[in-house]
Amino acid sequence: MTNFALGPCGRVAYDVAGAGTQPPLVFVHGWCCDRSHFEEQFAHFASDHQVAALDLRGHGESDAAVPGSGNYSVEALAHDVRAVTEDAGLHRPVLVGHSMGALVGLTLAQPDTISALVMVDPASVTNEKAKTFFRESFSAVAADSDQSWRTAFVNGMFLPTDHVRREEIIAAMPRFSPEMAADMMLAMGEFDGVSALRKAAVPVLSIGSASPTNSSADLRSVCPAISIGQTVGSGHFIHLEVPDQVNSMISRFLAVNDLRGRLPAQ
Repeated sequence: MTNFALGPCGRVAYDVAGAGTQPPLVFVHGWCCDRSHFEEQFAHFASDHQVAALDLRGHGESDAAVPGSGNYSVEALAHDVRAVTEDAGLHRPVLVGHSMGALVGLTLAQPDTISALVMVDPASVTNEKAKTFFRESFSAVAADSDQSWRTAFVNGMFLPTDHVRREEIIAAMPRFSPEMAADMMLAMGEFDGVSALRKAAVPVLSIGSASPTNSSADLRSVCPAISIGQTVGSGHFIHLEVPDQVNSMISRFLAVNDLRGRLPAQ
């Protein structure tokens, strides 16, 4: 059964499962996606963690905000995550965010909020060329009423060998409101990922695809303590295409940072 937290823009839908003394994990999807994209990780880690996966505002079963006025900024989306963690009683979870969801996680990467951050093929943190593309694409996305621009854009996120939910995702992502999609595209382009990563005060893992947006060297130059992983044989949706690789890296990251089996602070 879907749960609903009350966020600043209305109801925020989420699923919750699992139990145990392990730190909880919260899964945050990317641009124009939904919580089902983390179904493999949700099921895997529910065996010994409490887990939650949410739909950000305007996605899945969550209420939408009116585009404009910063309602779809990266910082604004972080309020939806806070609403879910408070509603579900998840104390200092490990946040696992895909693409835009990784940027949302960076805004929360302080020890009073989360215990660690896993960025799953994150959107641009250090890649200024990609940020410029996002900013300059705002008008094209906002005018994309026939979905052609976004269909081509999403198609480019896949390798020729990717197959898991490929056609479904290519068809589904462009169906979102063009205005909402454009707002989030602009938000990713304007987000100061370098400053956010530099300020991160919790352990951070970045897991890249076969062609990651952010180079390992650039990420390490900003955050020397960051852990870096890269999957084999997958485009942007690595958590769907090669879930075993992603799950193994997350598990190892939790272990080496002494996050497995730790009781929540009282």
